[in-house]
Amino acid sequence: MTALARSAAVRLGAVTAVIACAADQASKVYLLFLYQLPQHAPLRLGPLFDFVFVRNRGISYGLFQTQGELGQWLLLGFKVAAVIALGAWLLNARDRFTALSLGLIIGGAIGNAIDRVAYGWVFDFVFFHIHTAGWRFDWYVFNLADVAIVAGVIGLLYESLFAGRAAKAP
Repeated sequence: MTALARSAAVRLGAVTAVIACAADQASKVYLLFLYQLPQHAPLRLGPLFDFVFVRNRGISYGLFQTQGELGQWLLLGFKVAAVIALGAWLLNARDRFTALSLGLIIGGAIGNAIDRVAYGWVFDFVFFHIHTAGWRFDWYVFNLADVAIVAGVIGLLYESLFAGRAAKAP
């Protein structure tokens, strides 16, 4: 990869991170302060989705819940370290797909870190569920930052599992 192509990939990753973080924060600011979701929840969006108000004191999907301030700072420190490591990976990205995937993860991590600094918890609001006669499936409550992180991880997994094989095929 040429230096120009690598520079373009890094720029793509950085722009993707900014867009992912901005979309996440814009959705949260709108729902928290303009729509005032805590007072109107749940907001039914159809048979599969509701907007709800959840204070997530853990990491993605509510894992590792912490109640104290120390735990929140430890989780924030972990996110900062992860963003630094992912940023270093982005600077060495060899293609645009990797840069795009890393940008999604970085932007999502920064979006959730902003919540943790501003509120002491992460604002989750999208509740996916399927309720039919005799059967019920409730997914975790998540936000746009979580969507960006998951999409980025799926992109990296796809690339590591399938894209490398396609390039090596005779």
